[in-house]
Amino acid sequence: MNKVTVPAGYKPLLDEYDTQRAIAYIKQTFQSELSSALNLKRVSAPLFVTEESGLNDNLNGYERPVSFDVPAIGVDAQVVHSLAKWKRLALKRYNFVVGNGLYTDMNAIRRDEELDNIHSIYVDQWDWEKIITKESRTPEYLKLIVSAIVDALYNTNNRLKVHFPQLHTKINRDVKFITSQELEDMYPNMTPVEREKAITRECGTVFIMQIGGALKSGKPHGTRAPDYDDWELNGDILVWNDVLDNALEISSMGIRVDAESLSRQLDIANCNHRRELPFHKMLLNGELPLTIGGGIGQSRLCMLLMGCAHIGEVQSSIWDAETVRVCAENGIRLL
Repeated sequence: MNKVTVPAGYKPLLDEYDTQRAIAYIKQTFQSELSSALNLKRVSAPLFVTEESGLNDNLNGYERPVSFDVPAIGVDAQVVHSLAKWKRLALKRYNFVVGNGLYTDMNAIRRDEELDNIHSIYVDQWDWEKIITKESRTPEYLKLIVSAIVDALYNTNNRLKVHFPQLHTKINRDVKFITSQELEDMYPNMTPVEREKAITRECGTVFIMQIGGALKSGKPHGTRAPDYDDWELNGDILVWNDVLDNALEISSMGIRVDAESLSRQLDIANCNHRRELPFHKMLLNGELPLTIGGGIGQSRLCMLLMGCAHIGEVQSSIWDAETVRVCAENGIRLL
């Protein structure tokens, strides 16, 4: 069931005109900060890929891609869920070298998404990917990149508040790094979502590492597709959201699978049929560069920095009638 939460006494901090100005400023500023911090170049990206390519991200495994036939070329296409695999192939095709990377605007439709204050069927994010060496496939390098992303977020927030002094979001640039197993050990009687809220409330900015594999409890902290992140070298960036009194995930990212970790994770996930797909064959044969990458939610970042209560205040999507009614009655302006 779709649900919407209305914070007590909520009132937008910006009027309609300044809302649009602030959205534009955040997007321009953050992508500049991010590309500078990680040495990324902007590229164009697809809205859809062919079904047979194996390039689409299957996310948690149950989401249905929006599919359509293309009579002119006789194939079926899918609107991307993300560009996790496409980016790695693009780095090879565009002749990027170690230490350089790309970023792009990714737009997607996730038809099976449950709708609430931070979830929409329309997804907009910065997808980025960077070539690394074998020696960089370490937790230490992963933490270094996470800290650089958080610094970009921190700098963007500070610059935004110069132009819009009525905004007052605080970002803690000191990241708490913790593995999903350490988090389960700390809060054994909580669900993964409850653990995330507890640790982020305490620390402000958190990177939960090693997501995808089973924990001591027998369950993973969260599900991950087996063919992009290395489950031992990935994680989520979460920031505390005062308006919603909750943790807000702004990025899922990680060092990508090499041939060894891909083979192992395909076995664990019972997805060995993917070994025959073009992308997976290239990866297993060592024909793709080693990379690190992720996605950073554009609308989530905007709503966080602008103190918004609902993602619909910073993006134009569609909502059920009850959500529209509740928002209208409580001063939440849906675009």
